[in-house]
Amino acid sequence: MADMPEQWPDLPLEEWQDTCTTLHLWTQIVGKIRLARTPWLNHSWHVPLYVTTRGLTTSPVPHGDRTLQIDFDFIAHRLLIETSDGAVRELPLEPQTVAEFHAAVLAELEGLGLPVSIHGRPNEVENAIPFADDREHAAYDAEYAQRFWRVLVQADRVFKEFRAPFIGKASPTHFFWGSFDLAVTRFSGRTAPSHPGGVPNLPEWVAREAYSHEVSSCGFWPGGGPHPFPLFYSYAYPEAAGFPSAPVRPEGAFYSGDLHEFVLPYDLVRKSASPDETLLAFLQSTYVAAADLGAWDRAALERSGDPRPAVFAPKAMGG
Repeated sequence: MADMPEQWPDLPLEEWQDTCTTLHLWTQIVGKIRLARTPWLNHSWHVPLYVTTRGLTTSPVPHGDRTLQIDFDFIAHRLLIETSDGAVRELPLEPQTVAEFHAAVLAELEGLGLPVSIHGRPNEVENAIPFADDREHAAYDAEYAQRFWRVLVQADRVFKEFRAPFIGKASPTHFFWGSFDLAVTRFSGRTAPSHPGGVPNLPEWVAREAYSHEVSSCGFWPGGGPHPFPLFYSYAYPEAAGFPSAPVRPEGAFYSGDLHEFVLPYDLVRKSASPDETLLAFLQSTYVAAADLGAWDRAALERSGDPRPAVFAPKAMGG
């Protein structure tokens, strides 16, 4: 690519809503392949995808004594399937129905001698159409798919910076295809009340296992429903008294009664003089609100600075 792309691109949901919906369902199909072949990890950490320098990846997925990996490449706009014995298959990312994409991916795996059977209905969406029957969703705008990935690249980078000084239990930064968001989660170390469930097309036991312990979680979501714009979010489970009215930064962040989360519109980050600092202020201030109001043992869960000698430490962000 000859020209340097915009690092924090504009991503108005109304311009790519159809592509967003279709891509959400495509990522569910690929994510469910990882889910079907991977041992269960706490909090469903065995199911997400991960941000790469070109898109999203399953990371290596075991299949007997072989291993496969599936990558969305939003630069070349292809789906890449690779195996540990050197086989490579490609499928184009282009306008096609969910049913066509579903059939093509599973057929390629069958042809590689790596058949996978997945649960055939989307999770965490209303009015879920079985993948094999979905001829309604078929949009793919390559420009906006790539913009979405570029936002994930930036968010992933800043989320990792935010995660670094927390020495308690914390998740990787990972992309949950069910809710279609990038997230990172910190844990207090204490168990939590049983989650009430209620997530569309998601077994209640899955939600209860995911929220078995107290969390402060943040992430990026392209938007939808009552908030039809891309946004960063932060929430606590359980939510301590006073959390919705806690002071948070930067100006423009607010508590959403619809989501029960603090929200920072993506455009406030994108247009700020220092997007990294603006986003970090939101992540840190909402975490502090959750941890302090929830009486977390912050002295035991956090450290100050990078413990490495200066000569080994990386340059500051952006350096």
